[in-house]
Formats: sequence, structure tokens, C-alpha cells
Amino acid sequence: MVDQATRSRMMAAIKGRDTKPEMIVRRGLHRRGFRFRLHDRALPGRPDLIFPRHRAVIFVHGCFWHGHDCPFFRWPKSRPEFWRAKIGANIERDRAARTVLRAADWRVLTVWECAFRGKSPEHGEAALDEAAAWLSGSSGDAEIRGDDSGAG
Repeated sequence: MVDQATRSRMMAAIKGRDTKPEMIVRRGLHRRGFRFRLHDRALPGRPDLIFPRHRAVIFVHGCFWHGHDCPFFRWPKSRPEFWRAKIGANIERDRAARTVLRAADWRVLTVWECAFRGKSPEHGEAALDEAAAWLSGSSGDAEIRGDDSGAG
């Protein structure tokens, strides 16, 4: 356990963009021939990747910060009220952004960090193949998770 000042410094240092999972998705889709824009402030939720040609956006979510129900997410033991409020607000903000994007005829894919954590490189490549197939298709919203539940 670390003191509050150290914990605050550690949490403040966590990046919101260009994270390792985001870079894996960006490089993998670029390698597959997809071209995209990054972090457009004009779109709700500021999606991580924007594919105007496919009228699609991708959010790459960290399991902790977005409250994903997977083995990599655990509620913090210290200051539980603060964290439940913060992560709950993130979840609600994500939901609202998806709703507005859908209403504007954007397709939305959420790729969860756990799709790449603790897995073989082949599993990560399979997740990227799934994202590429989704982009090339015409299906609506989907998500790619690390628990093998797939898109849907």
C-alpha cells in the first residue's frame, strides 16, 4: 500500500491516449490497409479511431477506467465511494456518446484492453482480424473482449 500523495501522482501519470492497447489496434488496422483519423474532438466521446469512409468509429477502452466486467477489473479497496462515482460517470459518458454517435449514423466498435492482455500474440491478431471484418462489413455496434465472447 502506498500513501495518498504517491497514489495520486501514479494515477495522474496514466495516459488517456496513445496507450499500449490503442497503439496495437492502430498499428494492426493500418497494417491491414485501413486509414483513419485520431481523437476527433468534434465527435461525441472523442473516439480513438475514426473511419469516415466506413462511417465507423472505434473506442479502445481500458478495463479499469471504463468498468469492464472482466477478470482484469477490480473495484479499488481505498476510497470506494470516489471510484464508484468516477467509473460510473465514465460508463454513463460512454453510453451517452454511443447513443449520440448512433443517432448520427455512425457505427461504433468498442475494443477492450483485455482482448490483448495476457493472451498469445495469435489471440491479439484474431481480435484485430475481427475489428477489420467489422469495419469491412455493415453491422452495427459491436465490442471485442478478451473473454472470448466476441463481437455483438
